[in-house]
Amino acid sequence: MDGLFSPLTIKSISLKNRIAVSPMCQYSSTDGFANDWHLVHLGSRAVGGAGLVFTEATAVSPEGRITPDDLGIWKDEHIPFLKRIVDFIHQHQAVAGIQLAHAGRKASKSAPWLGNKHLSPEERGWEEVYAPSPVPLAADIPPPVALTLAGIEKVISDFRDAAQRALAAGFKVIEIHAAHGYLLHEFLSPLTNHRTDNYGGSFENRIRLLLEVVQTVKTVWPADLPLIVRVSATDWVTDVENSWTVPQSVDLARHLKALAVDLIDCSSGGNVSVQQITPGPGYQTPFAQAIREGARILTGAVGLITSAHQADHIIRTGQADMVFIAREFLRDPYFGLTAATELRQPVTWPVQYERAKPRT
Repeated sequence: MDGLFSPLTIKSISLKNRIAVSPMCQYSSTDGFANDWHLVHLGSRAVGGAGLVFTEATAVSPEGRITPDDLGIWKDEHIPFLKRIVDFIHQHQAVAGIQLAHAGRKASKSAPWLGNKHLSPEERGWEEVYAPSPVPLAADIPPPVALTLAGIEKVISDFRDAAQRALAAGFKVIEIHAAHGYLLHEFLSPLTNHRTDNYGGSFENRIRLLLEVVQTVKTVWPADLPLIVRVSATDWVTDVENSWTVPQSVDLARHLKALAVDLIDCSSGGNVSVQQITPGPGYQTPFAQAIREGARILTGAVGLITSAHQADHIIRTGQADMVFIAREFLRDPYFGLTAATELRQPVTWPVQYERAKPRT
């Protein structure tokens, strides 16, 4: 198996390496607009040697934001500054990707440094948050409103319209966020989906909304550009009979592959407070391997991947096809260049930084 710095071609897009900057919420927008913070944050990771750079979770509707400060793509006015960021990323030999998201019942909260608390309309929150079923996120939070069929149709069209705007902004990769307890994950898991219509109950019904979102995005997203889905491979609860599990994720990946989804970004958890996780280095990598082998689809590994040799080992041993790195890129925006030095890989540095390139 090739290593971390081997190129990867997905449809018409060639990535110079297997390193992706994972979507990381910045909670630094006003009315969904990107700004200089996002330009510097994302642009520096492109300069820093990543092959694929993702925006944070980008809301497809105002009510789909986690916080009032989330990045958005629900109106055309959001496109110009996003395009400026995309152009900069592409100028530095990285590929720009966008993660499209709807927060579901986890919407209308404050940023983590403001307490991560539920916000009322008087506190810049919104009147109603939506979910498959009126299952409250916590005892002290009002229950969400169960989406009607008309509401589900709006969610589907919001994802489609967001994908069309992403294309206009120049993004080359879309990732649909179906993980971490946000809306699409809420539909997948029986812990949060208690519906009795065609969107609840059986496995086929619970995955229906995600498949319909993928299908409608594909009506506007070019067939030669990559489409990725992020999943939580497991809910991490002991009641496996009534939760979302790795075998179901493998089965879902097979369905997504049949719809020409190119890669599954394999995370986990985030749906319920009773989850039991013992994190450690690469603790989610086995999920990427299970889905890769079970569904015969490309996968990305994520979660406490912090070193060049660890990331390289994941790729070389066939556990995943890419590594999605988050916190390590916050600590070191130039992780891609750092990793190349550690692994003694010949990569091109920005000419402005060439004088600092280590000589091996």
